[in-house]
Amino acid sequence: MPYYSDELIEEVRSANDIVDVISGYVRLHKKGSTHFGLCPFHNEKTPSFSVSQGKQMYYCFGCGAGGNVFTFLMQYENATFQEAMETLAGKAGIELPKQEMSGRMKQEADKRARLLEIQKAAAKYFYAQLRMEQGSVGMKYFLKRGLSQEIMRKFGLGYSNKFSDDLYQYLHKQGYEDGILKDSGLVAIDEKRGGRDKFWNRVMFPIMDANHRVIGFGGRVMGEGEPKYLNSPETMIFDKSRNLYGLNIARASKRDYILLCEGYMDVIALHQAGFDNAVASLGTAFTSGHASLLKRYTKEVYCTFDSDQAGIKAALRAIPILKEAGLTAKIVDMRPYKDPDECIGAEGAEGYQKRIENAKNSFLFEIEVLEQEYNLKDPESKTAFYNEIAKKMLGFEETVERDNYIEAVAEKYHMGFENLRKLVLHQGTKAGIIREDRQLRSGRSENKKQKKEDGMRQSQKLMLTWLIEEPKLFEMIRPYLGPEDFTEELYRQAAEAVFTQYQEGQLNPAQIVSMFQEEEQQREIAELFNARLEEITTQNEREKALKETLIRLKENSINERSRHLEPSDMEGLQKLVADKKQMQQMRQIHFSITGSDKKPKGTV
Repeated sequence: MPYYSDELIEEVRSANDIVDVISGYVRLHKKGSTHFGLCPFHNEKTPSFSVSQGKQMYYCFGCGAGGNVFTFLMQYENATFQEAMETLAGKAGIELPKQEMSGRMKQEADKRARLLEIQKAAAKYFYAQLRMEQGSVGMKYFLKRGLSQEIMRKFGLGYSNKFSDDLYQYLHKQGYEDGILKDSGLVAIDEKRGGRDKFWNRVMFPIMDANHRVIGFGGRVMGEGEPKYLNSPETMIFDKSRNLYGLNIARASKRDYILLCEGYMDVIALHQAGFDNAVASLGTAFTSGHASLLKRYTKEVYCTFDSDQAGIKAALRAIPILKEAGLTAKIVDMRPYKDPDECIGAEGAEGYQKRIENAKNSFLFEIEVLEQEYNLKDPESKTAFYNEIAKKMLGFEETVERDNYIEAVAEKYHMGFENLRKLVLHQGTKAGIIREDRQLRSGRSENKKQKKEDGMRQSQKLMLTWLIEEPKLFEMIRPYLGPEDFTEELYRQAAEAVFTQYQEGQLNPAQIVSMFQEEEQQREIAELFNARLEEITTQNEREKALKETLIRLKENSINERSRHLEPSDMEGLQKLVADKKQMQQMRQIHFSITGSDKKPKGTV
């Protein structure tokens, strides 16, 4: 990827007004100094998506999506930073430096381009075959499965006819030589027999990447042949563990969760029923690569696998992978039907929607599956089951979360909260995971501490939002507060940038977003500059909120430094003593916000 200087990135960003760019995707209405519209990243009826011309940032108060003009294109178009940079530079007429490729890099890029050309040509060929006389067997199959012409077109469904070298001959006539055809995964080359198609007498499912480019195929045999389903082998452009069937469509869904299926037909049936957020793995087990891919588009995944034992095992394998990636997993119960396709055929979209609404928590699903291994009418077996539950509870590191699950499971199995909690403590002690009773008994205090930490994070967000929206506050608070007083690492970095920008005479929050590479960090920075405190209405309340927030931040900063102060650090000790004296002065000072209608209200 070409290297772009910070100066060039800022030139491109500042040349593209964020309201103008986003207006091309979202219908915006001006309300005060801010534009609002329906969020393109989640389904909503009341506009909570805000675009600030002054800040050159967007933020959704519903789902938390936020950032600058680069972030928006990357999220909405699933573009890389380079692609977003090129798009915006093109809009502004700014020429970007070109990367000089080495001979090898150019050769690889050319080969990738040709492989994509071949896949596209094959997809068009299969698509046409399905709609000719020789494809009637495939068309009858799809129609029998209840697919409409529109959904067949949307997914580019096709057919490979009964001749085992038909595609090879077609592609050969298009000018593609044997070497590149072999590397495409569509053709096997034999020195004696020549080219032979990998797919023949099969209905064809083109597999596309997130940018709608055909990268491979899945094929289902017509008749009794084996294997029943066949997928393209991995190639230079096709990695099964990093692509998902249907994701090119699902990524643009307004639904805020993803439905994870097992098969192509399940995905297509769900999309046809209106569930345009369904995807499936490509004939392989669900992997961490798949989970990482899903995390780019959602926080919540509903596993809607087959109801048989194989489907249950697939769900049990997927749950820890999804959790490891930081995704919430839920399980949709298909019983008594085999799969989503059959369920929708019997109950329709409304029936399936109800099943989604009643989806099971993944941990409770694991417990239900575990229960099948024990005879709960036998005291010994029942005790063993309870001990296994307790062991599984140890997977929850946070006491509050663990207590919530202890409560839910204890209620379901009539165990009693304290009984199960003691059993978890016992298992943790045996395993060497929990060594002190207080670790399980301190749930209430930890919860209180967590709330305090959350409150402190909110206070730091509010202060940064106020400073951006009301620059005159800098002179008021600078004698008392600096970037070092923001104890959250990301917040401190943002504060350093804000204070530096103020000293240089130009506050530019959109530029601060560009300082961070990770999408999650950009999202959090956008949140920092869009904090809310709606209950503030009068000037006295505003002044009181400012003073209380300032004192809260300073007090927290002093406490944090006290905890980490080395006994020999005399300079640090003197600074603490001075700050504590200053704290006493701050409590006596009246912070007056006058001379402007603007206010540190924490809203956009």
